[in-house]
Order: sequence, then structure tokens, then C-alpha cells
Amino acid sequence: MNISVTSTAFEQGKPIPRKYTGQGEDISPPLSWKDVPKDAKELALICDDPDAPRAQPWVHWVLGKIPSGIGGMEEGASSAKAKKSPPGMAEGKNDSGTIGYQGPMPPAGKAHRYYFRVYALDVTLTAANVADKPTLLAAMKGHILAAGELMGTYQRQ
Repeated sequence: MNISVTSTAFEQGKPIPRKYTGQGEDISPPLSWKDVPKDAKELALICDDPDAPRAQPWVHWVLGKIPSGIGGMEEGASSAKAKKSPPGMAEGKNDSGTIGYQGPMPPAGKAHRYYFRVYALDVTLTAANVADKPTLLAAMKGHILAAGELMGTYQRQ
């Protein structure tokens, strides 16, 4: 994993501010990345919670068709909420069955971890390839040039 992923809202391993959660404004946090390979055709992003009380991580955000030349996304970039997404970007279903970003809102108890993973791809996806996490992962298989992640935590208040 050699893409560096950061946010001005929270640091690696630190709490995600309430604003970006289901208990706050539920908008996507600002994200930045660097060290994307020059030959990447586009990027994809998946945010999930491996601490969800179920067999598979809870999916909070699925994006694809992100232009490889941009260095990140502004706060509220999920088109489902704020209409600030980069042109051409496609969002898929989260595990609540809605399109776009769904902020953290774990059950009461311990803090959960939320991974924002960015993938540089050597192919151009279609919007259909971004329908949901399993579809996106299948479309990316064998086409990931580089990846990186930022992990934040959230504990229900």
C-alpha cells in the first residue's frame, strides 16, 4: 500500500469528528491522497467498519470512476448529500441500501474502526462496476496498481 491517504478532519487512528457521523451532519469527511501512480486511469474508494457485529464489515461508502489526477475530495463530496462530487464519479450502495456516504453510527459500547481505502486502477470502470462493494471488488481484481488507507475511530455518544 503506497498511496498516502490523509484528512484535515482526523488523523490516522484518531476519532472521527461527530459532524461526519450518523449522530452529526452525516456528511463525508475531507480526504486527500498522494503518491498515485502516474499510469493510473482512475481511482476507487471504499469505507467500511470491520468491527460491526456481523460476519462481514459494514460498508459505509463505495465510490468509483474518481479521476486519477485529483488529489482528494472535499468535505461533503458524496453526491447523495451535497452534490459536490467530482464530475463522472459513481457511487454505489452502502449496507443500509442507500447510495452514497453513510457516516459511522455503531451500537453503544466500544469504538469501531472505519477504513477509508483508496485504490489506483489500471482500467476505466463503468458505473455498473460500482453498484456495491462486492461488484466493485470483482471489477478491480487484477487491476489495482496501488492502494492506501486512512483509519479513524468512532464511539457512539
